[in-house]
Amino acid sequence: MKVVNSIIENKFLRINTVNYGASLYEVYHKRKKINLILNLGSKNNYKFKNASVGATCGRYAGRISNSTFNIFDKKLILSKNDGKNTLHGGKKGFAILPWKKIKKTKNIISYQLISKDSDQGFPGNLIINCTYQLKNNFLIIKYDYKSDKATHVNLTNHSYWNLEKNNKNKIFDHEVRINSKKYLEINNNLIPTGKYKNIKNTIYDFSKFKKIRKKLNFLINRKVHQKMKGFDTTYVVQKNFKNYVASLKNSKTKIKIDFFSNLPGLQLYSAQNLNYKKKLLPYQGICLETQYFPDTPNKKNFPSTLIKPNKNYKCFTKIVIN
Repeated sequence: MKVVNSIIENKFLRINTVNYGASLYEVYHKRKKINLILNLGSKNNYKFKNASVGATCGRYAGRISNSTFNIFDKKLILSKNDGKNTLHGGKKGFAILPWKKIKKTKNIISYQLISKDSDQGFPGNLIINCTYQLKNNFLIIKYDYKSDKATHVNLTNHSYWNLEKNNKNKIFDHEVRINSKKYLEINNNLIPTGKYKNIKNTIYDFSKFKKIRKKLNFLINRKVHQKMKGFDTTYVVQKNFKNYVASLKNSKTKIKIDFFSNLPGLQLYSAQNLNYKKKLLPYQGICLETQYFPDTPNKKNFPSTLIKPNKNYKCFTKIVIN
């Protein structure tokens, strides 16, 4: 299928999307004249394997341990693409698939994907609608999905944010705040152990705005594998009536972004492993991914991602850009 882009805009923002991965290609701040996310350059690059740049990840965003889980005592074997684990849905996850454009207005663009039964090992024929909507200075991302069999679903947008005037600069001077008191402990393969850990007095504490440089310097200088030299951390979002999740800001450009969602987790990824054709490099962007928790199908104490047959499910993320 041909790579096609679609644009929605208002006086505050211009949102450029690509049908492959139902991806965000550009979030352009008109007053500041800055594109706030990284992209792959040529839109044709979205047809091929990449670092899920701006893409919709699924069927299951994040990792599933040993590429397997059980549903009603039936063992299911998934596509392996992260050692012995499954990451972002497997070798042919949603991020590199062509989505069908089903709606386009001045302020709304909707894409649809039909994932067939046993796609990457997951049960059920799954229909997913991804909608991007502009209202004043905020972008709403909505996912609507339904399966004809019980299955696990976890969807997220994997945009790499960079609020610098020149997005080739690293994200070290960005400040982060996360509405959370706990994060998920992980093992050396980045799989959650099932334990919730308190952020207080730890490197993971972003309960108040913190510049990420000092924290990353600490992690980078540790004698560990590169994939651990940064954040790839799941935060447990504190419930609140406004659905506030996190904020990102840059004091030089004076741009601030607030994230709101009805999802229980936030994946903070500092792009330590980003390397796309030597054009996108480590620490050049930062991901704040609203989602369910990694490996939930194998963790009974995590909020469930199991969906019932023929039932409609919805989730949203609102991104307010100032």
